[in-house]
Amino acid sequence: MARTKALDYEAKRGAILQSAARLFADVGYDRSSMSQLAEVCGVSKALLYHYYSGKDALLYDVIGAHLLALCEMVESADDANKQADDRLYALIHALLLAYQAADHEHKVQINEMKHLPEEQQEALRDLERKLVARFADAVRGVVPGLAEHMVKPVTMSLFGMLNWHFMWFRPDGEISREDYAHIASRLITDGARGLADA
Repeated sequence: MARTKALDYEAKRGAILQSAARLFADVGYDRSSMSQLAEVCGVSKALLYHYYSGKDALLYDVIGAHLLALCEMVESADDANKQADDRLYALIHALLLAYQAADHEHKVQINEMKHLPEEQQEALRDLERKLVARFADAVRGVVPGLAEHMVKPVTMSLFGMLNWHFMWFRPDGEISREDYAHIASRLITDGARGLADA
């Protein structure tokens, strides 16, 4: 007979993922072990193995859960009926809000995905591509005259700004996430329009 899951299984799994993300981000995937992971998660090694077969499975779930959360938050903020500029701003703001409690997960996504098998990396890249495609569509809406071969460079430039903002952004600083969403939105819309006119 199959063993049933405890009622708090998902809550415990979520806490394990958060702690694992912090360890992977702080010391690196290569320099972490299941013993260290169990310690930072506050569980026994045996219990950790009940949830995950190894640290590679943990790494995959850390990144996968993070990307799914980003996709869901951005999708819920998207409204194709909005004015194009407002739609792009809403997507940028939603992504920045999704990042606000996920610095460790974000660093792991950027730095540690390379340790996964290629098929798992490809599955995660599919989620990344889904996110990028939604922003690219918004960029097209903002600048209908932008040549198609310029859409990807502009969109990826936007992600460059957003993906690395954690390096300098401070929650108690003079610029809020909402402020930065306006800044990034204006930089992209004004810049892309300049490219379309050139």
